[in-house]
Order: sequence, then structure tokens, then C-alpha cells
Amino acid sequence: MISLTVLATVFAVIFVGELPDKTAVAALVLGSRYRAVPVLLGISGAFAIHVTLAVALGGFVAALPARPIAIVTGLLFVIGAVLLLRSDPAEAVQAGEQNAASVVGALSDRRVAAGAFGVVLVAELGDLTQILTATLAARYDDPLSVGLGALLALWAVALLAVLFGRRLLTVVPLRRVQQVAAVVLLVLAAKSLWDAL
Repeated sequence: MISLTVLATVFAVIFVGELPDKTAVAALVLGSRYRAVPVLLGISGAFAIHVTLAVALGGFVAALPARPIAIVTGLLFVIGAVLLLRSDPAEAVQAGEQNAASVVGALSDRRVAAGAFGVVLVAELGDLTQILTATLAARYDDPLSVGLGALLALWAVALLAVLFGRRLLTVVPLRRVQQVAAVVLLVLAAKSLWDAL
């Protein structure tokens, strides 16, 4: 059974965590060069693999004793917040553009989808949102709700980046998004550490 509370919480955390990410920028660049549908199909497939791996890892971790997991989860949320606050939005933009640069030229829709898939698959390995997804899967021990929430959030960010990316960057600065995401992670850290005590 899917928990809407867990799904909504995971969606919110992963959504704000992915917005300032290099993968969102890569989606934005690819979306500005190629048709949206093949770009979104490639990105969606890569995100599905990443979420599946993260939830599986989180499920393994969830089988460990609850109190240490709550402490480690809280600490991982704090680390995620610190990484977001210390990261430079310009570096994320540059990394995203470099990742997208590997998909060049006039390509068929199939090759665009494959290129977008490859870019995201490589760029997201061990990424903050993948670690957050695994952490949330361990915290909630509800793989279906966590997986669905994370996947929907990642797809939503990709869709926004591909369709409206350049306009969004002029309205909402990436630095502000990073700060909001860090606050959300600190709140989750406090909750996890409180639960551990």
C-alpha cells in the first residue's frame, strides 16, 4: 500500500534537491537542442534505474537496527545540507553543460534518447539525490512509496528543465533553490535525530 504522506515527503525532498543539480542543467541543455520527447524518455529511463538502485540499497540498510539507522540518516541529511550550501550554482551549470555536450549533432530521436539516457545514468551515479533516496528508503522502510515519490520528483524536475528551463533560471536563482533544499534537509535531519533519541 502506498503511503501518500511518505510519497509527498520524498517528492518534496528530492524535487528541491534535484532542481539545482547538474542533471537538471543537462536536461535543460538537451531540451534546448533536441525534441523534448526523446530527451525526456532517455532521462526518465536513467532515473528509473537510479531510483531502483537507491531504494534497494535503502531497503538493505533498513534491515539494520532502527536507532543507528536513524542517527546515520540524520547525519546524512546534515551532510546533504552542508554540500548544498557549499556548492556553487555556477559549477552545477558548467557540469550540466559539459555532460550534455557529449550529445552533439543532428541525431535521430532514438540516438537522442540513448544519449540523454547515458548522460543522466553516468551523471547521477552517487549523486546527492540518489543518496537522499537511499536514505529516505532506509528511514521510512516503505520502498514503493519512497521509490514512486523520488521517481515522480526526478521526472518533474526533468520535465520542467526540458520545457521551461531557461525561463525558470531567470525567475528562480539556483542559489535560492539550494538554500531551500538545505533547510528541508536540516529539518529532516533534526526529525531523524530526535526519533533516534
